[in-house]
Amino acid sequence: MSESDFSRIPEGYRPAEESNSSPTGERARSAKTEKNGSKRNTRYPEAPAPLPVPVIDNHTHLDFRDGSVNASVQQALSAAAAVGVEGLIQVGCDVESSKFAVQAAKDFPNILAAIAIHPNDAARLAEHGELEAAIEQIEELAANERVRAIGETGLDYFRTGEAGHHAQEKSFREHLRIAVEHGKAVQIHDRDAHHDVVRILNDAPLPERVVFHCFSGDAELARICNANGWYMSFSGTVTFKNSTDLQQALRLADPQLLLVETDAPFLTPHPFRGRPNASYMIPHTVRFMAETRGAELAQLCEQLAANTGAVYGAL
Repeated sequence: MSESDFSRIPEGYRPAEESNSSPTGERARSAKTEKNGSKRNTRYPEAPAPLPVPVIDNHTHLDFRDGSVNASVQQALSAAAAVGVEGLIQVGCDVESSKFAVQAAKDFPNILAAIAIHPNDAARLAEHGELEAAIEQIEELAANERVRAIGETGLDYFRTGEAGHHAQEKSFREHLRIAVEHGKAVQIHDRDAHHDVVRILNDAPLPERVVFHCFSGDAELARICNANGWYMSFSGTVTFKNSTDLQQALRLADPQLLLVETDAPFLTPHPFRGRPNASYMIPHTVRFMAETRGAELAQLCEQLAANTGAVYGAL
């Protein structure tokens, strides 16, 4: 990449020697090698063309570092705004990252917070008798007005074996209770656990707004969400060439239940799959969603913005 090309990568996301960014947090995404043994490309992609109507990134992790770059919160917001992403939901996965989310939402008007214990962390904490105390701290944070969602919570059968399923379900139900009692939306992490997630949602008290973060279901789950008024938040995974079931779900989803997210720094959309992700990459996913649904881009952006407001309220 030539020196002139670096200027097309937003400030704060350029290679470390090109950037004066300040850190947002200590957590980092693994720089593991690819399946073919080659080293993973940790260079952030160039910024896409701006969207015609602003949208909001419904799920991101600013406190995760990727590669050698660690953009500041302000740099992340500026890069996103430059391409028509006017705000974001900063999501906590444990007590410390949830505290970070609340503080970021207090400090920056274009950030709202979601807080929770991730289902994989719930299983680990339960092993050490620490889950209840962690959930108590999440409930204390939930009282803050800048917290608009409880999540990401749910079930993950991909990384947690059967021995941890009971703890995950217990944690999930407690998070649903907190969302109901505090009048917050809930963001669901559902990985390889569709049946049990739906079972719990069907027999537990629910908040008014339920969101499947990084929607990973097929047409059947999309129909279930449509019938129940549950929101489906699509990430860069929908753009992957092998995501045919997910793309079919996108076509079937009620337009009033559509949301968009990055889950950055993970799940970077095609053609940058595997590279670091950030909120400024949302336009790639939105354009793919519009093309897949046969929708006019500006109208889809308007719908996504309206749906986000319906779930989380105003920034």
